[in-house]
Amino acid sequence: MKFSSSALLAAGLAFCVLSQNAGAADAFPARPIRMIIPSGAGGVTDIIGRVIAPRLGDSLGQQVVVDNRPGASGIVGSNIVAKAAPDGYTLLMVFPSHPVNQSLYRDVPYDTVKAFAPITLVSAVSPVLIVNSQFPAKSVPELIAIAKEKPGQLNHGSVGSGSMGHLGA
Repeated sequence: MKFSSSALLAAGLAFCVLSQNAGAADAFPARPIRMIIPSGAGGVTDIIGRVIAPRLGDSLGQQVVVDNRPGASGIVGSNIVAKAAPDGYTLLMVFPSHPVNQSLYRDVPYDTVKAFAPITLVSAVSPVLIVNSQFPAKSVPELIAIAKEKPGQLNHGSVGSGSMGHLGA
């Protein structure tokens, strides 16, 4: 195969330009990272995110800014991240309802499986079932028996729809 000198010159010039641009690209991260926490300030997810953010920032050499965006069982904050540029500058600290929202709500504006890529497990939580000390049930079987005796009369509390407490109850 024969190449003209102008073709070789053009190829060489293109190589130089492309390699120069590759070397000039900023190393990640070149600017602060935004960590969306899809719950209000003060909850477990927020506390964990606020503990992790400065340590992550120190290891990356760039500030990690916590941005609380509560609402709709985490859907509001998750939607911001789902629509963000896929450049690593917008992270999402999720809580247990995140993977089940697609099953609980009709109009989730993103596909949970396609819109997000997991990075790491940050913490694990164990649900705890408690009752008032004056309540007669002292075990789960006793609680179930009382609930069956009094259908619709017992109440429970949880942090919201899709939470472990809600789904467990």
